Amino acid sequence: MKKIIYILLSLVILACSKEQHDLTVKVHVNGLKKGVLYLKKAKNDNLITIDTVAVNGQSDITLHASSLESPEVFYLFLDKNSSEKDQIVFFADKGLTEITTSVKNFGFGAKINGSEQQKVFEEYKLMRTRFNEQNLDLIKEGFEALKKGDTSEYNTIQKKSDSNLKRRYLFTVNFALNHKDSEVAPYLALTEIYNAKVKFLDTINSVLTPKVKASKYGKELQGFIDKIKESEK
Repeated sequence: MKKIIYILLSLVILACSKEQHDLTVKVHVNGLKKGVLYLKKAKNDNLITIDTVAVNGQSDITLHASSLESPEVFYLFLDKNSSEKDQIVFFADKGLTEITTSVKNFGFGAKINGSEQQKVFEEYKLMRTRFNEQNLDLIKEGFEALKKGDTSEYNTIQKKSDSNLKRRYLFTVNFALNHKDSEVAPYLALTEIYNAKVKFLDTINSVLTPKVKASKYGKELQGFIDKIKESEK
């Protein structure tokens, strides 16, 4: 009996001694032979490293993060022992996130399977890409107009560019309102339209569900709005 109790106590101690992780990120990078992967997140306007894995031949890598109180954005960086660095931005919740990508298209061709917030985030990014592509086309057209010295055409293009920006802002506001139960909503308000009129930020903040309001980005959005209002007094 004493031996059984000793074994059970040993198992309990062993289990308690193991580090507990809120988030596990499994990464598969096709073509990666050597380099370093960094898992990072934002803290006080800086990116801090949460976990690091040196790669030397293996293509399957596992990284971890602890103390994840609510869903938030993480950054996966690849340093290929050169001057070139790539990154993947993803929304993670507690549990498992799986990322499959390649060395060649590390930051652009990644497939991410994980949180519900990531699905919403990808939906937004798809539309944002369309706005960005339109803006790049307008910049190119504006440059050509300047080369020709056509001020009238350039001014017309600038108006189109301003209109495109307003449409992106309004789309972001509507997207956040339609996803008030997702932590992606306050995150977009803080990162995509932080310089918009405070009434837009206030509108998003007012409809967030209690759970989202209590999240990391929900609290940050409330604090951000409070600061703006205080500075306007």
